[in-house]
Amino acid sequence: MATGEAPCNNKRSYQVVIAATKDMGLGMNMKLPWDLPREYQFFQDVTTKTSDPKKRNATIMGRKSWEATPLDIRPLPGRLNVVLTKSSCLSIATNENVLVCNSMESALELLATEPYSSSIEKVFFIGGGELLRHYMNAPNCDAIHLTEIDISVPCDAFAPRVDTCLYRPWYSSFPVVENGIRYSFNTYVRSKNPIAVSDFICCETEDYSFLPKMVFERHEEFGYLNLVQNIISNGDMNDNNTLSKFGCQMRFNLRKTFPLLTTKKVFWLGVVEETLQLISGSTNPKEEGTNHIWNSNEANEYLDSLRVNATEEDGDHPLLFGLHWRDTDARLVLSQFSKLSDFINKIKNNPHNRGIMLPCQTFAQFYVANGELSCQIYQSSTEASLVIPFCIAAYSLLTCIIAHVCDLVAGDFIHVIGDAHVNTAHIKAIQKQLQISPKPFPILKMNPEKTNIDHFQASDLELLEI
Repeated sequence: MATGEAPCNNKRSYQVVIAATKDMGLGMNMKLPWDLPREYQFFQDVTTKTSDPKKRNATIMGRKSWEATPLDIRPLPGRLNVVLTKSSCLSIATNENVLVCNSMESALELLATEPYSSSIEKVFFIGGGELLRHYMNAPNCDAIHLTEIDISVPCDAFAPRVDTCLYRPWYSSFPVVENGIRYSFNTYVRSKNPIAVSDFICCETEDYSFLPKMVFERHEEFGYLNLVQNIISNGDMNDNNTLSKFGCQMRFNLRKTFPLLTTKKVFWLGVVEETLQLISGSTNPKEEGTNHIWNSNEANEYLDSLRVNATEEDGDHPLLFGLHWRDTDARLVLSQFSKLSDFINKIKNNPHNRGIMLPCQTFAQFYVANGELSCQIYQSSTEASLVIPFCIAAYSLLTCIIAHVCDLVAGDFIHVIGDAHVNTAHIKAIQKQLQISPKPFPILKMNPEKTNIDHFQASDLELLEI
């Protein structure tokens, strides 16, 4: 059901747009305790822009929020302003941009009737604090756009915290610093039913087009989708069966979600086992004590779904070489990861060392700042359809595990690729994938009791909401 339509209970659904401090503080004495022009512009863009130029959006606010709005922008231009008040003596200059309702329920019911049901595209609720306590996590709220401001200042108005049992992150921006204040833009969408099938993601269709277009398109999976689209549309033809692009980069935020792609099946258990195998320093998948997951029934089911033949004599299909951890540089990989304790010690005790690197066929560099661990990898050449999604997940997992044992927060994962290529035989499958809309990334949960990197097992790593 689109947001522009009335729900079956004859009320419009809505989205919350607010900015709040670490303690969910909204302001003091009806004023904002910060000056963040980019944050205000985000609020303007989200609440004003429409997909249909013939429509406009509605903003619902309480009486105090109305009175706190500066006179030069009151009513908020380009939007229908709906003011909630039970007072009969409130003086509001009536014009085509202002409605007065005595409750949230009556406002949502009114907006579900003509002429508003056909002229209002989206409905946004912007506060204040007392009303947010009742309606921020209410059933008719589709999404919450929360600017999380990394400060603690005295406030006399507060919003409730996002109920993570009801909502899951859709998008979280990389931190922004403005006027000395660090903050990030975050969107949470109401949870759908879990869609876990076996150990990889089921690509059922879920519609999140109710989100503002500028927010919908910020989902980080579009970075990957745009990459493969660019390769098959504009790539250079090599060897008559390969298209490639040179010099590609993707960036993923690991602070709230985990970048396991949702528009194609990714073998999560295989990612976990290969990552733990790398950490253990093993380069032999059949070494005693190592679970060669690619021989499992789950792997065969995954490969069958991709129409990949997994019956090679050695059990390793050439399309599934993961991160090349068992390739020609195996000895170098082993020599580096056998010193993993020294590597972690450097992150813990000398985090600003510029040489926190893991040189192998995939060159990885780590960086510590603001209590966060980020990782950038460089791959000279890699296949885009099957291997890149695996690499994104595996190196993101490695970063999260190392951050956890170093008592840091996982930050950014940057994936730089020299030659990203696609076999022409995969183009139809990619074109089909490009028709699928992304869903919210899952959330990685790690066993908090595991503080030694050598003690992690697959059961200590769980993806939520997949």
